[in-house]
Amino acid sequence: MRLIQRISNSTLVKSDNLVHIICILSVIGPVITVSAGFWDAISHLQKEPEFFWSPSHMIVYAGVSMTAVAAVLGGILIIRKSIHRSLKTGVKLVMIGSVIQIISGFGDSLSHEVFGIDGLISWSHQPLELGLVLGSLGGLLILKNREHTKLNLLLPFSIVTFLFFTIWLGFNLVLIFGHTIQCIPVYEIFSSGCAIL
Repeated sequence: MRLIQRISNSTLVKSDNLVHIICILSVIGPVITVSAGFWDAISHLQKEPEFFWSPSHMIVYAGVSMTAVAAVLGGILIIRKSIHRSLKTGVKLVMIGSVIQIISGFGDSLSHEVFGIDGLISWSHQPLELGLVLGSLGGLLILKNREHTKLNLLLPFSIVTFLFFTIWLGFNLVLIFGHTIQCIPVYEIFSSGCAIL
């Protein structure tokens, strides 16, 4: 009992510190995920073998894990009832985005095993991108709530990240409807760009 009390009284577990950790993880985690995703796409271009524990996949998993840790810490704050309003909404978005990323990541792994290398458009990529959009929006709302702290330095980065993820998801959704014309250049860039279509 004393150990639990000692842990709950430590400065690391104070609500403000947890919010700061959640904020940093929810902003940086999706960026790491997408950066490693681009690395993975480049490795597909180079015809490198696809396997679960490739270096690019490991970094994707690290980024998703950062967002998942932010979601768990956010869940702790919600259970404690330590946060309210837009901060609570931001944490909930990070939690939902994290769950979507984890489920879609597992689905993407299964998709690769069944269908091989897929392209930009697949039943697992778009939900994964939606999870990134929601997670980064959650991070942005948390940052906006902590605007008058040192975390304010991350705000422009967070806005650009959210806009990029949203535009990327929109671009890929447009490919679904205009795939005949638009997949030709995408196919050239990503080798199997619209293979699922």
